[in-house]
Amino acid sequence: MPVDSRRTPVRGPTFVRLLARLTDTAVPPSSQSLPDRLSHWLDWKQSLALSAALDGKAVASAEPVPAFTPADDDECARVFAVLVGGIPAVGDPVVLGQRQADGQVEYTVFRQRYIVMQRKIAASTGTLRGRLRAMLAQASPAAARLADVDAAMELSLSPREHAMFSAVPVLLGQHFERLRAADGADATWFDLFRTDMQDLLRAELDVRFQPVDGLLAALRTCTLESHVPKPS
Repeated sequence: MPVDSRRTPVRGPTFVRLLARLTDTAVPPSSQSLPDRLSHWLDWKQSLALSAALDGKAVASAEPVPAFTPADDDECARVFAVLVGGIPAVGDPVVLGQRQADGQVEYTVFRQRYIVMQRKIAASTGTLRGRLRAMLAQASPAAARLADVDAAMELSLSPREHAMFSAVPVLLGQHFERLRAADGADATWFDLFRTDMQDLLRAELDVRFQPVDGLLAALRTCTLESHVPKPS
């Protein structure tokens, strides 16, 4: 049975709000538009690459690429479900072989598990994104240009994205120590930490899935347009 891909997405600001709450940092709303923010994030080479993708003529891949089908949609939903299902185990003290008793829970193992899950999320979403982008590039000239824009955006923003997500295990470790120091005698602090850790992973998963969702939407549109009868 196909996996239902319909879900309520968690947008980027949710991830930022979670980090702000964990670090007790106020994050005021940005007064800059997205193009203004991008101008500060991209260097001149990246800006040129993005401009070329927006203005240039897309070149289709020489390698044969299968056409998009509902099975690809179902596969994306399946991968998402598998990743979501693996998040609770990251903070499971039984899986980790640790006890919840005060003084016997250390962050090191949680950090290792967190990073492993981050890598799974990055690898899975990266594979899906590349495959869907290749399909989109074959759909039509306009779709191929969109695929080129996505490729340029991924190349340009990946370093910033990597730096952001790599900082999370460190911030989460600081949050762990603060909770233990403040409420070490109360076992509920550990449950709160596990919830926060899982919420962060779910938010990161949704952030990384946003490009996949965008490519899926474009491919669905191309599929619908290909079935619309042309006027005689």
